[in-house]
Amino acid sequence: METPQIKVGIMAEKEISFTLHGNYHLANSTTVLTGKYKARKTGAEIYIESIDDNFLCPNNVKFIPFNPETGKFILHDVTIGINFHWERKENQTFKGSLQFITDGDKIYAINVLSIEDYLISVISSEMSATSSMELLKAHAVISRSWLLAQIQKNTNLQTKSQKYQTTFRTDDELVKWYDREDHTHFDVCADDHCQRYQGITRSTTEVVEKAVKETHGEVLAIDGVICDARFSKCCGGVTEVFENVWEPVNHSYLQKIVDNNVLPEGFSLELDQEDVAKKWIMRNPTAFCNSSDKKVLKQILNDYDQETNDFFRWKVDYSQDELSELVKTRTGIDFGTITDLIPVERGGSARLIRLKIVGTLKTMTIGKELEIRKTLSKSHLYSSAFIIDKQEIAGSIHFILHGAGWGHGVGLCQIGAAVMGDKGYSYHEILLHYFRGAGLERKY
Repeated sequence: METPQIKVGIMAEKEISFTLHGNYHLANSTTVLTGKYKARKTGAEIYIESIDDNFLCPNNVKFIPFNPETGKFILHDVTIGINFHWERKENQTFKGSLQFITDGDKIYAINVLSIEDYLISVISSEMSATSSMELLKAHAVISRSWLLAQIQKNTNLQTKSQKYQTTFRTDDELVKWYDREDHTHFDVCADDHCQRYQGITRSTTEVVEKAVKETHGEVLAIDGVICDARFSKCCGGVTEVFENVWEPVNHSYLQKIVDNNVLPEGFSLELDQEDVAKKWIMRNPTAFCNSSDKKVLKQILNDYDQETNDFFRWKVDYSQDELSELVKTRTGIDFGTITDLIPVERGGSARLIRLKIVGTLKTMTIGKELEIRKTLSKSHLYSSAFIIDKQEIAGSIHFILHGAGWGHGVGLCQIGAAVMGDKGYSYHEILLHYFRGAGLERKY
């Protein structure tokens, strides 16, 4: 099997500015293109303009480097961290080809490149390029596994007559999950919705390239089937089960795992029970990801991730008025004054799967975990593993959320894996700790 080529959706705007460094050409043409350009939709075609030249291209046009090793292009004003607390725009540089596709009134910029070149960037974008070799190898394997599993999943979905559905709504309940099946023009997007990918903008190192090269084509698999290997920033001490976050499909390798080499003393692990979840979240159990070691955290967190240091346990305080306005803004539903937040169902890591919001005008149960996180924050709560402490403070009702972990908690815990790597665990040991029952196979 040859090394696969993949399509990564970078941005979608009404007009996109880009710069070609090195010589590029269009498919079926040898005309040399280089320098600064703008692209926008014009009818059914794409209009390309520069200082020296203007021309029309058919939809789905591709700019291809004459020399794939030296050719690179810049996309200007790419938004990163969409809807997160550190959202910003930046110019990003990429290897490979640049493809434009129109949809509605927008034009999509897509990077077409080798999966192994993609992985070198993902590893450097998801974490610092100065991470330990074993952590980098582990992340190369799970990122490669996840991507190939998603491509296969998308292929399977296209052969089914029944439409894939991620939202279920009634008058008093909304259950929704967020995955990548809405991408139809490309294999994956470039933001945290899929895997964080920022081309060669982030500095990489020989260590990252070595980690990808030494795991070339290696994936997690069970009986030849590539694992849908997930990861999040910090599980909070226990990982979550796949179907509690996404579609109701059980994966034997994405189960509840204690993020430790021993069971934590003094704790029950029946975290789907409210009293047990409260004790777990309000205390400080030992776990690989329960670390404040700046040396380790600096290795795996880019500058914008280090803007947040409360990974393992955290707290958010809303007044009743603040919460009521926030929920109305985020959902578009007027609940009136929020009078209560009631846990309905928790997963194995104490993450809330369903939460009842009680207001003076409306009562509704919402889920799954990301929908809860989006509803109760201007961006995203760190996780849905929280308990609700309702108090009266200075004559006003407050809802204090005490939480655990950062992210959905399924699969590999990045901070936990970083600590394991620092403690001397091999990448095989790290992977088999988080993905029980899986094995390593080389696919190409």
